[in-house]
Amino acid sequence: MLHSSRPARGRPSPPFAPILLCPALFIIQICFTYAGAQSLSADEFVSRALAANAELAAARLNIERARARLRQAGLRPNPTIDFERQNGVFDSPGEGGTFIGLSLPVETGGKRRGRIELARIGLEAAEAEIADRERRLANDVRIAYAEAMAALDELEVTTGLDNLDMQTARMVEARVGEGDAAPLELNLLRVEIERLRSRRALTAGRLQAALLRLQNLAGLDQPLRPRDSLSAALSFQPPATMESAIEIALRSRPDLRLARLEEEAAAAGLKLARAQSAPDVTLFTRYGSQLTTFDSTPVGAISDRDRLLAFGVSISLPVFNRNQGAKAESDIAIAQAKRRRLFIESSAITQVKTAWARYEAAGAALRTFEQGVLARSGDNIRAIRGAYEIGAFRATDLINEQRRLLDARREFAEALGERYRALADLQAAIGIAPK
Repeated sequence: MLHSSRPARGRPSPPFAPILLCPALFIIQICFTYAGAQSLSADEFVSRALAANAELAAARLNIERARARLRQAGLRPNPTIDFERQNGVFDSPGEGGTFIGLSLPVETGGKRRGRIELARIGLEAAEAEIADRERRLANDVRIAYAEAMAALDELEVTTGLDNLDMQTARMVEARVGEGDAAPLELNLLRVEIERLRSRRALTAGRLQAALLRLQNLAGLDQPLRPRDSLSAALSFQPPATMESAIEIALRSRPDLRLARLEEEAAAAGLKLARAQSAPDVTLFTRYGSQLTTFDSTPVGAISDRDRLLAFGVSISLPVFNRNQGAKAESDIAIAQAKRRRLFIESSAITQVKTAWARYEAAGAALRTFEQGVLARSGDNIRAIRGAYEIGAFRATDLINEQRRLLDARREFAEALGERYRALADLQAAIGIAPK
């Protein structure tokens, strides 16, 4: 049924000044700040983050530390030189000797080989950890990018509706002044305009937070803004099936590689603990000159100088300390690393399945919207607005339909954002190296 609302002529027109007020100052500030900012795609933001993120740059130094540990592990033990001087006392003041010795530790049981192997695995683990940090950082950048694009899209929708409401409000104000419309209709439009502006303020705040987060992740100071829209898909193309995605994840994810390396490191640690329980062997040689004096001889005091050269080997006896505690700790570390690897493998499979389900659900929701929800809502708004201008509908009909359109656009943007985030999470769950 069509409705017509025409109040009696002569009613005073309420002031229209509140509707003509500009948006909140901080929204204007955001627009000015990011209007001239450089626009980047999601992949460009990821590349900048990987190159300039301060936390990642600090973490990369762990690789250099691991290389230094590997170099140190290959060094052999230093030889020892000692010097000894003996002097006679009491009844033999003329006696004495000078000795110089050299000792060289010899590593047995594969100690040096075990240290090198453990350090080599540590270097590979450091590289895998950095790759995993890069994977997670790239995903954080893409999620922040999606949040910024979602806020931009919603800000664009609310701004367009606000402009339409402003035009409608001017028309209603004129009709109220002529007595062809009730002041209530203008008040209803005012409420709707202020409600939209309140939502714009919240959306602008979300946009600013997402952009600042992008700047922080990318390690940059100048303002940047997204170039793409939510409707633009990521450059990543998912595998054909979920099973293929899981297979790639188990093969490619750096955190899984890190877990396997930690398991290898625990086994190498056990080998090193066993090697360190072998006896320590030290080779030594000693050369010296010794003076001996004989006082009571038929011919008087006689001095005899001897030159001595000695060789020997020193072997520790592992009677009490056979590295029992280190071996037991290494056994526990192996079991712990294995359990951690199994848990990470299970988590990786769950993450792939979850992201895949979200991606398919978001795609189904988008197909529903694209089949005519938004187009029909837009047509309804135009028809009701035209009918309202000729007095065939009330303001509440227009406002209700406009809210339905706004809800539909917001839900459509949420579906786009969810598909984008699900695809980004799927890329991270599979473990594809970021660009």
